[in-house]
Amino acid sequence: MNRIFALLALVASIVHVVGENVRTTGNDTISNVAAFPAAANGAGVTVRAGGKKILFIGNSFTFGAGSPVQRFRINSVTDLNGTTNKSGVPALFKSFTEQAGLHFDVNHETVGGKGLDFHLTNKTAVIARPWDCVVMHGYSTLNQAKHGDAGLLVKSTKQMAELLHDKNPKVEIWLVATWTRADLVYKGSGPWFGTPIEKMAEDVRAGYDSAKAATPLVHGVVPTGEAWNRAFTEKIADPNPYDGITPGQIDLWTKDHYHASSYGYYLSALMIFGDITGLDPRSLGDKESAAVELGFTTGQTKALQRVAYEELSANGTPLKTFQPVK
Repeated sequence: MNRIFALLALVASIVHVVGENVRTTGNDTISNVAAFPAAANGAGVTVRAGGKKILFIGNSFTFGAGSPVQRFRINSVTDLNGTTNKSGVPALFKSFTEQAGLHFDVNHETVGGKGLDFHLTNKTAVIARPWDCVVMHGYSTLNQAKHGDAGLLVKSTKQMAELLHDKNPKVEIWLVATWTRADLVYKGSGPWFGTPIEKMAEDVRAGYDSAKAATPLVHGVVPTGEAWNRAFTEKIADPNPYDGITPGQIDLWTKDHYHASSYGYYLSALMIFGDITGLDPRSLGDKESAAVELGFTTGQTKALQRVAYEELSANGTPLKTFQPVK
């Protein structure tokens, strides 16, 4: 009889622990240690008690150059290159996941002005590890020497994916299709000079789609540039920073009209968060802590979260709501 009572007590304690780790929102139930809803292409994200190890590979578009995001919560992420002045989009992503009740061990390997080919040649010693998830992108124009040519990106993506897969056959690899550079549309020369502001982002997305198609090891493409385009269409962001910013709209670029402002990096991080976790960015709320620290109004925060949700949904990412951790 004593053994029966002991068994019943054990079962009750297990039920209590499970109940403490599960949050329910409407018809969707999300566990801090269970498989997350499917992201694009039907793959789920499993977040274990020890957390997932995620690596961001990129350049100044990743570490937030030209904005306060570059040093945002700098001690919350690990810079594999050992620098002490970069955090950027990885730190924003870390903040979002913490507010969603998740634990990610966030790392980044970034070098300004470089594509994936550079990282393959010079950074494999720190990159070649068994990561659970890798988020990466190349140079802003697809090829620094030949703007608009995706050939080098396709080749280096395949090589990088194979390197990462060798270290962990279950690694989930994401490419980030970046945004239009206003400096290349409104000034100078090149393939995008004088074209509609949306065109460069669309071409960049096509290049990343080609890179994904060239290897089955890439899970998906995060459509960050197209989220920027949506913000222009919905008049949340001004599409031409050279003629002044329309009252009531935001500038997604920083002063060089090349890199992003805090708003632009925030939108990029929301897109990555939504695709990787399968969670609705709107659930972070208009008082989301990173946005508050960066000085956004609640209206700006809400608008950017809505744009991210709409673009992710338009690209087929199923999203579930959640209750943020206070």
